[in-house]
Amino acid sequence: MTTGGETPDVDQLARSMVLLYGGHDEESGHEHGHHDESLSDLPGRTERNWRKTPDFASDPDRAAAVHAATEQDRQRYLTSGLAPVDCRFCHATVTVKKLGPQYTAVQWNSEASQRCIYFAEIRADGGDSSRVRTCPRLGDSIKHAVAEGCLEAVSSAPAPGDG
Repeated sequence: MTTGGETPDVDQLARSMVLLYGGHDEESGHEHGHHDESLSDLPGRTERNWRKTPDFASDPDRAAAVHAATEQDRQRYLTSGLAPVDCRFCHATVTVKKLGPQYTAVQWNSEASQRCIYFAEIRADGGDSSRVRTCPRLGDSIKHAVAEGCLEAVSSAPAPGDG
């Protein structure tokens, strides 16, 4: 239970559930990989310290390598194939990836959202700009970026999970 809007500790909750119910349907006889091992037999896991993956605390070089690879994957997932596009009307800059003729991925940032005149008009009228699908003026700027060759009509970047 939490009080006063506190966020529950997920690790503590998971440990409680494992202690209360046991791991991986042990009573049902279903096999789930480590069905015959106790939590303390798994790397990085103890009855008091449950982890889904090992933390490599005993191997700092490996921990650093895993952290670096994870950060690289994160950056690639968030930015693969995205190119900056400047709105020709209000000069808000967003990153864009065209995935096909009818689908465009647009990553807005706080500065661009605040700078967009179309969104500002919606907010001034009491609306919520986060509920608006897109800015039509930015859509025209994206079409212009494709026509000028600044943005690929269909991104040739590999999918984030294919690297």
